Amino acid sequence: MSARASRGDEANAGGDEAKADAAGPERARVPLSVVIETERLVLRPYRPSDVRPLRAFAIENEEHLRPWSPRPRVPSAARSIVEIAKRVAAQRKLWREDRGYAFAVTLRVPDVRPGAGPIVGRVALNEVVRGAFQNAYLGYLIGRAWEGRGLAREAVAAAVDFGLGRAGLHRLQAAIMPHNGRSLALIRALGLREEGLARGYLRIDGAWRDHVIFAVTREDWRARAADP
Repeated sequence: MSARASRGDEANAGGDEAKADAAGPERARVPLSVVIETERLVLRPYRPSDVRPLRAFAIENEEHLRPWSPRPRVPSAARSIVEIAKRVAAQRKLWREDRGYAFAVTLRVPDVRPGAGPIVGRVALNEVVRGAFQNAYLGYLIGRAWEGRGLAREAVAAAVDFGLGRAGLHRLQAAIMPHNGRSLALIRALGLREEGLARGYLRIDGAWRDHVIFAVTREDWRARAADP
């Protein structure tokens, strides 16, 4: 399940790890060309060419994701080509500014360029905060057709590796509704620490929902890797 080194970044890996061992960078500089390969997946930043595949994904998974997602102000916005294009552009801007790292989760396909396979999900490090905090908020989803195969766990593990390594963060936090059994099982299997219950934490599907808060630090993640 461990992620391979990102293409084009091998020469920088040692220097990035050394920086991550310090208090943390004031700002990470990760190119939008980064590609992270796992056993079955390729994670990469969103591209303008993803707009139509993302629209198809949104339509196919609208009911599947509704219980776990904030409702758009306009119900059709989640499926609008224009709105999806704006979101892709915004995510790429956040990436360049070191304020968020959103990955398209794509399948590895033999004889197909890495990252060009079908999009099956998303994993993101949102709201990056530097300075004394060095934290981001972990979010993820997988398409209905791909559930139950361990792909979400594989993608999240790769994103945590990236966040606590290449991106130089010290801590990642995840918030999960108590009745989301699949997500709770995934995050516990990866060894994130449960920190408590946040009442009325996020407005999801039209109501304020409680969330269980989990977190992992760089030291936690390295210790787990050393003693699987």
